[in-house]
Amino acid sequence: MTRAPVDTIALPPFPPGDARWINSEPLTIEALRGRVVLVEFWDFCRVNSLRTLPYLRAWHERYAAAGLIVVSVHTPGFRASANDEAARAAVARLSIEHAVLLDTDYALWHEYENAGWPGRYLWTAAGLLFDYHYGEGDYAACEGAICELLGVDCEPLEPFTPADSPGARFAAPTPDRIEPPFSGPYEAGAAWGVLEPPAAGGSVSVNGTALAVEHTGVHLLAEHAVHTRAELELELGPGVRCDAVCFTAGLVASSA
Repeated sequence: MTRAPVDTIALPPFPPGDARWINSEPLTIEALRGRVVLVEFWDFCRVNSLRTLPYLRAWHERYAAAGLIVVSVHTPGFRASANDEAARAAVARLSIEHAVLLDTDYALWHEYENAGWPGRYLWTAAGLLFDYHYGEGDYAACEGAICELLGVDCEPLEPFTPADSPGARFAAPTPDRIEPPFSGPYEAGAAWGVLEPPAAGGSVSVNGTALAVEHTGVHLLAEHAVHTRAELELELGPGVRCDAVCFTAGLVASSA
């Protein structure tokens, strides 16, 4: 996390109305006064957003009783994730129990001048910005800041994956492909497809192997233990749409 440069940035109000909230009544500045608030912008079709979710779920479970409010603000970055019903289905599928705001029109995103997914903001009980962080990582620092504001003892979570461990080294992946052709050579730790199936479900072929596509979202196409050069051959089944193929950084193989 990055400590806010000043202590005068106030928590922006959430948009009015109750139709766009999941797992919560509409949250207001008045209702949040005296509570520590963690806001994270995310997209269920973005892998880096999904990899932060275990930490958000755990922090909600650990610290809600001590006064922490976790709010995931869903702002879509793909056509597939701009569907509110698909977003609601993803919240249920991903077992998210904390508050989720559907920010499909980017209203709160622009209010925050948010820089990307995930974008995490920690607000004090007085409604002032304390820390912020863009991207994955820095989980122990974030949890430490939460505990500091709540005034509770802190034993940070163990990393959920080896990639979250301090000192993990990565190689830059191939840029995402947001238009056809989606097939071709790449370098990464994993390849993912942002896919939307027809109502009855569908499938794709990945390097000759069938992969079921039963819901709208991001689907793992290929995974490697370390940063790897490989070839992707993706064929879409009937009615399946691909919004992008995304590549995530792989761990650098040890030279020892």
